[in-house]
Amino acid sequence: MEIAEQAEQGNTGRLDGRIALVAGATRGAGRAMAVELGRAGATVYVTGRTTRDQVSEVGRTTETIEGTAELVDEAARAAGGAGRGIAVPTDHLEPEQVRALVERIDREQGRLDILVNDIWGGDVHLDFTVEKQPDMWDMDLAKGLRILRLGIESHLVTSHIALPLLVRNPGGLLVEVTDGTEEYNRRYRKPLYYDLAKTAPIRMAYDLGEELKDHGCTAVCVTPGWLRSEAMLDTAFKVTEENWRDACAQAPHFAISESPTYIGRALVALAADPDVARWNGQSLSSGGLAQEYGFTDVDGSVPDAWRYLLEVESQGKPADVTGYR
Repeated sequence: MEIAEQAEQGNTGRLDGRIALVAGATRGAGRAMAVELGRAGATVYVTGRTTRDQVSEVGRTTETIEGTAELVDEAARAAGGAGRGIAVPTDHLEPEQVRALVERIDREQGRLDILVNDIWGGDVHLDFTVEKQPDMWDMDLAKGLRILRLGIESHLVTSHIALPLLVRNPGGLLVEVTDGTEEYNRRYRKPLYYDLAKTAPIRMAYDLGEELKDHGCTAVCVTPGWLRSEAMLDTAFKVTEENWRDACAQAPHFAISESPTYIGRALVALAADPDVARWNGQSLSSGGLAQEYGFTDVDGSVPDAWRYLLEVESQGKPADVTGYR
């Protein structure tokens, strides 16, 4: 769907003049959140390790932070606003790089209103194609620890350095991004290193919410549902966004999947809500927020993936999204 067409189904509020940092905006949910922030009028600093000159361990050369910044600009122009994207190559495991990034934002903007911790990249160290995931002691230790560094330490480094700028002005919003709601992630999502990496952001949002509320700021954790990311489409199922339903022949429950734009709209709805503090410390999902704020996915549907996965897929029921999108 074209950017101008997507805007017609958003209706999630305006963020003109707001300054955002989307840490981990190279692809997937991070890219979409950056684009939707820009469409809503925000100035968005987009970071990641893959640029047009270098590639991260993820190895996907066609998705770059420069490409994300250009999509932000395109969306802002289509919406007739002043939003823009600024690409800054950053490894969020390197404190000096993060410090230089935050100092640049402070120097150029003097404030930070929205911090999105969407840093990941650990999928390359996992193999979800195998029927049985390894026990903790059977998994390669170096890979396991790398997953924890990518999914947890990078978030901590970024928050430690960026939050002093965020709390300078009341109303700031910290968004931790993970996979799975608090309710769903009470289940063990083997292997252990993945489970820890995806549970920790939920707790970080709760803990930081306790600290940020004293400064008039808010922290939440958000999750997309079954995301039609670039890798899910072109690598896992060999489909495109246009014919994604063909993948349901391989994985019938993929019928509940959602586009990355959906979580982007969820983020904008939160950031534009003057009463966003009511969500402080909570675990939220794109589907749940769509019910609250009234936005849709790009096809006009309202998928509620985590409720579906709990009530249908995990119960061994046949795929049927009736009442769930």
